Amino acid sequence: MGNKNHVILLVEDNPDDEELTRLAFAECRIANRLEVARDGQEALDYLFAAGKHSGRDICDQPQVVLLDLKLPKIDGLEVLRRIRANENTRLLPVVILTSSKEERDMVESYSLGANSYIQKPVDFAQFLEAARQLGLYWLVLNETPSTCCK
Repeated sequence: MGNKNHVILLVEDNPDDEELTRLAFAECRIANRLEVARDGQEALDYLFAAGKHSGRDICDQPQVVLLDLKLPKIDGLEVLRRIRANENTRLLPVVILTSSKEERDMVESYSLGANSYIQKPVDFAQFLEAARQLGLYWLVLNETPSTCCK
């Protein structure tokens, strides 16, 4: 499932959750390459081809961004705000994948333009099913417009 030429950007600072995501994607045969940003600044640098990612083609955006909210340096809501404010990334599918149970986090995420909000299951079987459904919908079924720079 998925396409190894299409990237998934996982923005996650917890190494255990990163590993869980990798295992779940492997188990579900999601073939997309997983790029990981471990804080909000690194995510923005990747998306806007800045910092250590300055040589990256800014027109080559990920198929989907899986964004945690509780991040060091720049929090997930601010990352989402900046994604939506930029012409090259404003249409990029962003799925909030967080342990936050706060209603206000969900409301603000959708207000800022999140495409989906998923609370991380703590049980691996539940996480596996969430990853399978994520892969099926966002990587196979969902159609996205080209967001390449003009």
